[in-house]
Amino acid sequence: MLQIDLWKRVLIWLVCAAGIMLALPNGFYTRVEQANDAAADIIAKGETPERLEVAGQWPDYLPSGLVNLGLDLRGGAHLLAEVQVGDVYEARMDALWPEVRDALRPERATVGTFRRQPGASDQIRLRLSKPDGMARALEVVRGLANPITTLTGVGANDIEVSAEGDILVVQLSEAEKIASDDRTVRQSLEIVRRRIDEVGTREPTIQRQGADRILIQVPGIGSASELKKIIGTTAQLTFNPVVGRASDADASAGVGNKVVPSLDEPGVYYIIEAAPVVTGEDLVDAQPSFDQNGQPAVTFRFNTSGARRFGDYTAENIGSPFAIVLDDEVVSAPVIQSHIPGGSGIITGNFSIEESTNLAVLLRAGALPAELVFLEERTIGPELGQDSIDAGKIATIVAFVAVLVFMGLSYGLFGLFANVALILNIALIFGMLSLIGGTLTLPGIAGIVLTVGMAVDANVLIFERIREELKAGRGPAKAIDEGYSKALSAILDANITTFITAVILFAMGSGPVRGFAITLGLGIMTSVFTAIFVTRLMIVMWFERRRPKTIEV
Repeated sequence: MLQIDLWKRVLIWLVCAAGIMLALPNGFYTRVEQANDAAADIIAKGETPERLEVAGQWPDYLPSGLVNLGLDLRGGAHLLAEVQVGDVYEARMDALWPEVRDALRPERATVGTFRRQPGASDQIRLRLSKPDGMARALEVVRGLANPITTLTGVGANDIEVSAEGDILVVQLSEAEKIASDDRTVRQSLEIVRRRIDEVGTREPTIQRQGADRILIQVPGIGSASELKKIIGTTAQLTFNPVVGRASDADASAGVGNKVVPSLDEPGVYYIIEAAPVVTGEDLVDAQPSFDQNGQPAVTFRFNTSGARRFGDYTAENIGSPFAIVLDDEVVSAPVIQSHIPGGSGIITGNFSIEESTNLAVLLRAGALPAELVFLEERTIGPELGQDSIDAGKIATIVAFVAVLVFMGLSYGLFGLFANVALILNIALIFGMLSLIGGTLTLPGIAGIVLTVGMAVDANVLIFERIREELKAGRGPAKAIDEGYSKALSAILDANITTFITAVILFAMGSGPVRGFAITLGLGIMTSVFTAIFVTRLMIVMWFERRRPKTIEV
């Protein structure tokens, strides 16, 4: 009756030992964290005596995974950003203008000459010298339209072409604007995530909120302003043909051109074509380096299509200046001396080493497609986080001690078995959180406190059932066996329903709610394991050794 196979006994104790080992680094949190950071620096930047010494604070043969502390426990920065989705419309129209121009040029005999007119940011307005050819112009430009592939835009095209007298108007369709807004926010979300990951922060929370907002929470970072420096720069890199130079920002640029300032030459402005030859989206790599004079610079490399366009342009425009534009400022405007194949180059300027490194990070992560406007920013100090940790510790210890005392007084020796299982249960929770790289938040601590109470529920059901079997005249072995067998269904039903609730909270919630759901779900799994397997194994081993004629629960 009370028989557990040897392999099952070994497996149960191995699981418990693994949980304790995985949870162990959290007892030496600061030391292990410093050792992990030093080990990461050694991989990224090479060995130094200082890094080796710090990395040696924690033995290599022991697990080094930690439970990541959330923003409310560790302190950090909180930002709520709004993506200016309308910025993309103008960029789309500027990129479309060369296609429209090239499509209409062969039709000049019918449409006459055409010139772009000022208009809204999401429009291209062309005045035709031969209005009688408007029908042909509409037909040609409509041929540039592409179908929208999203579910919300089925059957619609990305552009709408219409006529207003002798003015041909090209604009984005409403369906394309909706699809573009969604793409812009998704792309911004991914680029923000990449930029934050590049600087090695721990477990950031980056989530979309509503139609055009992004919530960013990064534990352990110094301030909201520091976080804004990492993600707030668009790092929009373009390579544009130079039309001319000017000394005034209000100089006439002409339709299709724009005036941008020089980064290194105060008071100097460049007139460049608005449509770039190559953009930062074609970059596949960017690294900090040094130029031929030993000054900090950034080397870059294009993908295949970008390298081809870059090479073709340089081959056709030898002797012409070419502007490297970063965030609407000309970094440099070298004259093309020869054909540049291979799609690689270097950005030079008055950079410090830190600035060139940060620029390389921004370019490597990609350009934000639109500006981010920060609606809310908060810096949460580590003192607040420490207060939360202390409050959570007190709550957990009080709940833990109270449950231990109650179980010991209520169930005697069997209560002590349940207490040992409860201690193992907490170790298993922290071990699993460390294994999956979970984040512990203040609501997560509440989930652990709740788990402490729930963990003994299964043991209470089992022990009460054993009491009933003893009162019915069963022998000790039969009572224990029947107690576990008959309580099993009730234990599983109660915990499965609670686990389903935790899964729903995780799927539907965000931030702190998810933290609570994770610890609650893990706690349910570990408490069921310790109640059904660990306490039973301890009782069976005790029974095999003592062989009591009677037992008291």
